[in-house]
Amino acid sequence: MLGPVILAASRSDRMRRLISAAPVTKQVVDRFIPGETVDDIVPIVEELTAGGLELTMDVVGEDITTPEQAAAARDAYLALIDRLEGLELGGRVEMSVKLSMFGQALDGGHELALANVRPVVEAAAAIGTTVTLDAEDHTTLGSMFAIHEELRKDFPQTGCVIQAYLFRTEADARRLAASGSRVRLVKGAYKEPAEVAYQQKHEIDKAYVRVLRTLMEGEGYPMIGSHDPRLISIAQELARKAGRKLDEYEFQMLYGIRGDEHVRLAAEGHRMRVYTAYGTDWYGYFMRRLAEKPANLRFFARSMLTRG
Repeated sequence: MLGPVILAASRSDRMRRLISAAPVTKQVVDRFIPGETVDDIVPIVEELTAGGLELTMDVVGEDITTPEQAAAARDAYLALIDRLEGLELGGRVEMSVKLSMFGQALDGGHELALANVRPVVEAAAAIGTTVTLDAEDHTTLGSMFAIHEELRKDFPQTGCVIQAYLFRTEADARRLAASGSRVRLVKGAYKEPAEVAYQQKHEIDKAYVRVLRTLMEGEGYPMIGSHDPRLISIAQELARKAGRKLDEYEFQMLYGIRGDEHVRLAAEGHRMRVYTAYGTDWYGYFMRRLAEKPANLRFFARSMLTRG
């Protein structure tokens, strides 16, 4: 039951100041966010890709309040793409973007976010890679799916994320699977009301499996975003039953969590993509990682006690 409490704290300025000021925090944050700049992250990218892994890169940042900040977020992704082109790693590394960073919540935000994300998608395509639109809270999804559909007209490889805990997701999965989209399925990491989302873990897990079956049996490209060993095994079985080859779906896990499993799946021939975030505005991302899994919270609390 700590998850909702942590998610509430992720929106608290007071908690942000308290946690950010703790001397041990940066050491712990580095487990999940291994750098603040493109230069910081390049060695990580090179190391993971050399080990047979693929990546999706997230430039962390939230609370965009001006069009200038949204433009800066766009430019940060363009700088990342430029660096990946120089490393000749476009085919191994994609981008994940939150449309809130591109101005989605501002006045005229839908049009602004689309205008800002389009050049990122264009630049990614030019180096042989793509972009996935991350899902945020349920109030933003209508805009996200509309932008996704618009981008796919010119860049059909553009992906999106759906969240198993939302009641609407089964219908979204059927639509996306029929259209042949790339779709990352996650459980969901935002505090959502009971009117729109399952609240109990067993309900969310059942929904995850139902949605994953739809994706595996559809025409698209499923991306399994989970660290749960049971769900990973179920995904492999559903893929087998659907007649999918190993390159017709992939697993995705967060940097800093179950790294041994990343290596194991890649060694078995699976496509294994590591969701790797970097940047200075790490607080919201970090708190959602704590909320997602009790083990992450225990790791943070233990580190606070032993290093503080």
